[in-house]
Amino acid sequence: MGEKREWLEELKRELPEGRLLTSREDRVAYSYDATWEEGWPDAVVLAHATEDVVATLRVAQKYRVPVVPRGAASGLSGGSVPEHGGISLSLAPMRRIIEISPEDLVAVVQPGVINLDLQKALEPHGLFYPPDPASYDMSTIGGNIAENAGGPRCLKYGVTTDYVMGLEVVIPGGEVLRLGGRSIKNVTGYDLVRLFVGSEGTLGVVTEATLKLLPKPPATATVSAFFDNLNVAAETVVAVLTSGILPLTTELLDGVSIRVVEDFLHLGLPAGAEAMLLIAVEGETGCVKEEIARVEGICRTHGASTVETAATPEEESRLWRARRSVAAALGRLRPHTLGEDIAVPRSRIPEMVRTIQEIGERWGVTIAVYGHIGDGNLHPTIACDRNDPDEMDRVSKAAEEIFAAAVRMGGTLSGEHGIGTVKRAFLPSALPNNVLDMMKAVKQIFDPHGIMNPGKVFPD
Repeated sequence: MGEKREWLEELKRELPEGRLLTSREDRVAYSYDATWEEGWPDAVVLAHATEDVVATLRVAQKYRVPVVPRGAASGLSGGSVPEHGGISLSLAPMRRIIEISPEDLVAVVQPGVINLDLQKALEPHGLFYPPDPASYDMSTIGGNIAENAGGPRCLKYGVTTDYVMGLEVVIPGGEVLRLGGRSIKNVTGYDLVRLFVGSEGTLGVVTEATLKLLPKPPATATVSAFFDNLNVAAETVVAVLTSGILPLTTELLDGVSIRVVEDFLHLGLPAGAEAMLLIAVEGETGCVKEEIARVEGICRTHGASTVETAATPEEESRLWRARRSVAAALGRLRPHTLGEDIAVPRSRIPEMVRTIQEIGERWGVTIAVYGHIGDGNLHPTIACDRNDPDEMDRVSKAAEEIFAAAVRMGGTLSGEHGIGTVKRAFLPSALPNNVLDMMKAVKQIFDPHGIMNPGKVFPD
């Protein structure tokens, strides 16, 4: 890295007034994300336009200064933590929805747009943007793109990469790339759009995105089913998915999650249940009624103790509030939580759930299991106290066993949170060495001096 004073002075000359922050207070405010990771930047850039990003990456390349892109810092992999100092590049000020086109079914947005704000803007047009991560009320589209975020609806609709049609990207040195477009079909050359989606800020900085939209279906219905046995609930999900029904969402809360959410929100959930399934379907009104009745029947046949369909939008909202509040509610168990994110093939869901339970018992730690069970994406979350070294040693070993089990079952280390710093050490267990070498070679093409989010994804 070049002399700090030199590159800071040049960056200050290049940027409009007020967009470069260097005070201690500002730097600490940009030193963390939603994980336990921390790292102070040497400076913060508040990007309001593509030109600000171009200037930042031009200076950073010249002086070999690390650049760490940042959205809302709601990430769960350490991806936006500047562990090597340098520049924390905040895209949060770039929050403009540039265009909504009902004719082309696309929206063009800047990276700082909050996911929920986009959803609200689309409602008057009868449209929606399918990716809906649990943090949709705070996470940005740019952050969703960086991590290839999913969410409850990805069972039916897929993840972020399935809805990004075009990108404007700035790469080290300040060069601007226009990738993809707004046509439905595009097989002209390599698909570089998909390469940048999920790259975790290690290749360049997204400054604009063209997103695919869909018409909003006229009807939805949600079933809540409670079970006395978690394994039976997991088997019920497989039965629903193999029945010919493609649900909108299939979410799981285990007994630990149910109890902490009920203690937190007092929603009237049966505290003695060992599993709760939320299964939603959508479509034309007649089809929805028929499919939700079939879902109810499958749940009852498999031994659900209680099966109910939400009768009103308010009741439906109450059920989904329970699901979206799990992460916050788990903080009532212990001072800290370690939230993980693994995915396995659907056929292995019951086995993975049983394995997580066994791992928790073996290491004497409380593990809540919840997540998007319909697509095999589970969030085993370990309640713990970071000030207890013995407990944290057991927590670490339990997490390692969960990762190993997911890979062994043909699954993956991460379904939607990314690798970042939190899981980089485990990457060689999930990918062959020659594949890792190819990934590093791709990064070298776009970022020859290694300034883009250094230390993320790849193990040291």
